[in-house]
Amino acid sequence: MDTEDRRGRRYTGSRAWQRRAACRGKDAALFFHPAGERGEPGQEREDAAKRVCTGCPVRGECLEYALAADERYGIWGGLTEDERRVLLARARRRGRSVTAGPPGRG
Repeated sequence: MDTEDRRGRRYTGSRAWQRRAACRGKDAALFFHPAGERGEPGQEREDAAKRVCTGCPVRGECLEYALAADERYGIWGGLTEDERRVLLARARRRGRSVTAGPPGRG
């Protein structure tokens, strides 16, 4: 299924990977911060979400989707929205597109 992001770009890959995601069936609130969340509670929630992502068999596909679809909120592929923005900015400075290799590279 195609997904169009806010800038008109399309993610044309399959989303079948979502059925194998470690987060499937978990409370979505773990991956998306509530309005006004700050400090230690937010860091604890974020750390817990990233622990789920650590062993996920589809972490790369999830991150690839989030980058291609310009997901602006939540933990996707083990990265926060701020971490994804940094990854995208680095790629732009290098004149490259971002593909999901192992998370943490960029």
